[in-house]
Amino acid sequence: MNNVWAVPEPLSTSEVQLDKDTVTILRRHGNPDGPRLVLSHGNGLASDLYYPFWSLLEEDFDLVLFDLRNHGWNAVGPRESHNLPTLVRDHLCLFEAIDRAWGEKPKIGVFHSVSALITLLSSTIMADLLPSARSGHLSAMILFDPPLCKPGKNQTEFDEASENAARITRRRRYRFQTEEYFAELLGYLPGFARLVPGVRELMGRTTLRKTADGAGYELRCPPEYEAQITDYFRSFSALPVFETLPCPTKVIGADPTLSYAYLPTIDLGDILTIDYDFVPEATHFLQLEKPQTCAQMVREFLESNNLV
Repeated sequence: MNNVWAVPEPLSTSEVQLDKDTVTILRRHGNPDGPRLVLSHGNGLASDLYYPFWSLLEEDFDLVLFDLRNHGWNAVGPRESHNLPTLVRDHLCLFEAIDRAWGEKPKIGVFHSVSALITLLSSTIMADLLPSARSGHLSAMILFDPPLCKPGKNQTEFDEASENAARITRRRRYRFQTEEYFAELLGYLPGFARLVPGVRELMGRTTLRKTADGAGYELRCPPEYEAQITDYFRSFSALPVFETLPCPTKVIGADPTLSYAYLPTIDLGDILTIDYDFVPEATHFLQLEKPQTCAQMVREFLESNNLV
């Protein structure tokens, strides 16, 4: 694999006004004639960071990427609207905007972590409350390591891990002299030890932006915003109902035998009704650690459900 990942320019873009303060930029990559995959990212990250994964799908699929509000390509807006209910509403708006921008065809969601949880929520609870939203919704979902925990013996562990993750995030350094220095710091953190070569540098280019004074770089998603979303996990992680999902769905988790680097992995006993698999020797950042394996699992699921 390349040690330097250069994200290509999109084939086209489309701005979506989500509310008076927020614009999200949809980007189209890949093969416009292929099946359409819609992709987004984990908390505090950016869709361009996943290029080592989605580049393996460019030749055959029509790829539409977007960043969550206050992440990636998007400007930072008010913190009070940075919450899971708002992000669920954003998803429903963006799914419909994709069809308006590039024509209607079936959309297959490929989401990681918090964007996977948001998609589950938008596919069950919110879609029932807003039936009109189903017209722009997904024909299938592939969800990488969503932060889920059903009520029971694991709830306390999950809640404690969420609180700890939010606390650590709030203490995180916000500004850096250079992108290279940021990447170097990541090399000392155990949670990033399994990334494929070049991804730490790509993380610097995709999750940092120049400061207003031009004196350095800062995180595109401020730590307080990221921590605020993590705080919401305890309230929303138990809400998705797999039995009522409206389309074929596959959940791909981190290796459950590894000590978790973010939140406890999914309890296998809770997901007997879903197509579940995990990536051996991979943590929560599985698409950035085992991109070829993850891309192959996407293809196999789509083929098994006659979606390609």
